[in-house]
Amino acid sequence: MGNKRALISVSNKEGIVAFAKGLLDQGVEIISTGGTKKLLEENGMHVTGISAITDFPEILDGRVKTLHPSVHAGILAIRDNKEHRQQLKERSIQPIDIVVVNLYPFKETISKSDVVFADAIENIDIGGPTMLRSAAKNHQDVTVVVDPDDYDAVLNQLADKGETTVELRKQLAAKVFRHTAQYDALIAQYLTEQVGVEFPESYTVTYEKKQALRYGENPHQQAAFYKEVLPHSGSVTLAKQLHGKELSYNNINDTDAALSIVKELQRPAAVAVKHMNPCGVGVADSLEDAFSRAFEADPVSIFGGILAFNREVDRGTALKLKEIFLEIVIAPGFTKEALTILTAKKNIRLLAVDMNAPSKIAKKLTSIPGGLLVQEEDHYTLEEASITIPTQKEPTKEEWEDLKLAWQVVKHVKSNAILLVKEDRTIGVGAGQMNRVGAAEIAIKQAGDKAKGAVMASDAFFPMDDTVEAAAKAGITAIIQPGGSIRDEDSIKKCDEYGIAMVFTGVRHFKH
Repeated sequence: MGNKRALISVSNKEGIVAFAKGLLDQGVEIISTGGTKKLLEENGMHVTGISAITDFPEILDGRVKTLHPSVHAGILAIRDNKEHRQQLKERSIQPIDIVVVNLYPFKETISKSDVVFADAIENIDIGGPTMLRSAAKNHQDVTVVVDPDDYDAVLNQLADKGETTVELRKQLAAKVFRHTAQYDALIAQYLTEQVGVEFPESYTVTYEKKQALRYGENPHQQAAFYKEVLPHSGSVTLAKQLHGKELSYNNINDTDAALSIVKELQRPAAVAVKHMNPCGVGVADSLEDAFSRAFEADPVSIFGGILAFNREVDRGTALKLKEIFLEIVIAPGFTKEALTILTAKKNIRLLAVDMNAPSKIAKKLTSIPGGLLVQEEDHYTLEEASITIPTQKEPTKEEWEDLKLAWQVVKHVKSNAILLVKEDRTIGVGAGQMNRVGAAEIAIKQAGDKAKGAVMASDAFFPMDDTVEAAAKAGITAIIQPGGSIRDEDSIKKCDEYGIAMVFTGVRHFKH
């Protein structure tokens, strides 16, 4: 093994005592700093303090201790380079062969609800990332360890071969640069938010792997599920799975779509989603009735779908759910009786998620080859809209309630989107069509006779009056849409001709 030296300085002390002991047992000299040095000495180990290497004391409350040529030259020197070896000898610097460092807990600090700016800044590590990057750059000669999960692999190779392999050192170096990149990305995100820059000149985001997926949208596509390092509450990433096999790529997408809709609804609500579009939405005074309305909206499409609730699932609701095949049910919780009923179904997945926690303002990221589109999420509410009623007829109280529900849901339907609502439930959904009247015809056909007396919502304006004509023939009595077409007057006249109330919101809700 020879006179090898390891520099150990860790904030996360998990497993470090056993690892350091393993190094000492193989004749490795240990250099350490601050709290790490104290911990190892308390466990009976002989450790060389960093000041003995640098011949310089730790100063500025520990802000400066490892930023020294005796440290970095020892790490960065290329062992096969005669000039490097000579320069180390002339300056009495010994090589450092193993660097074991993890960083100040910046993520944990900014995760605290009561964090103050000064504490966040103090937990930005400077010396740690510098040592890690130095060691990772020189991985041909230096073993660098940032993750306690890698301690055993390093000890095993040292025990078996007296050295770590180049392959392992390269893997560890790559992990280091991923780690420091994530660390810097979090700092950049935090400071950017502090100064209120919405769309900076460079956009760096970081995620952590939550789980490997069996495949993506289709079996021939590989996939994985990543979560934000600081995910916001109420998201699928923080949902607790109570029952069933692990989620698939499509499950996660559909569950997110269902959750996004149901969180907007104030009354007890049930939202069924199939292939990213709502196929049935119902609201009522009880969750059981809300589910019945969502089921009645489209009893065919709900089969094998995703169902989201905004209230705890009770026994009565669970008994109804038991009768149909559902992939996933997500809710704030399940009563003990409901869990007993539903866990008897082998293939259903049950997820619990906190829907009461405040959500942070999120950005929606869409990747394209060679680029990334970034935008704010569409959280615009009807209360923020500039409502006008250009028609002779105004909506009745009952129509207003259905119009509000239709408007809340239609923005979650793929464009072009038309949605029909009647008596607190969706009855027709026209999604993802190339023209608006085509979407209306699909929604009306799905609703059938139920369209008479229903209301209609559109995610964007009517370019001409053909959609109103189709609505009138189906018996639609009220419409809500953004307005803003150069031919709005044609649609208004058509509504007046048929006695339809129309509401303009001034707000478009495209979803591509």
